[in-house]
Amino acid sequence: MFRPKLPTMPQPTGLVTAPTNIEPTPITPALSTTPPASQAPAASRPAVQLTPGTVLALVGGGTTVVLVVGAVLVSMLLAVALTATSVAVCALVTRSLLTRR
Repeated sequence: MFRPKLPTMPQPTGLVTAPTNIEPTPITPALSTTPPASQAPAASRPAVQLTPGTVLALVGGGTTVVLVVGAVLVSMLLAVALTATSVAVCALVTRSLLTRR
């Protein structure tokens, strides 16, 4: 009763040919005509130098990002809380209006 009914595959009709053997062709890599690029000499000083001004700017920028993201998250939380409160007040008012009849 619960056995699936599988379709039967039709048998090929007509002339059936055997598969032909395909021999791989050798691949020879092409010679490069451009010379390799020379490497630049290693720098004797670090790529980024942190001065007191840049450290202060990085700290100030990071603090600003944290404060802005925090303000956005707190405002979203307050919006959800106010919406939930207003829905609860509407539900209480509606229930009190319906039970007075």
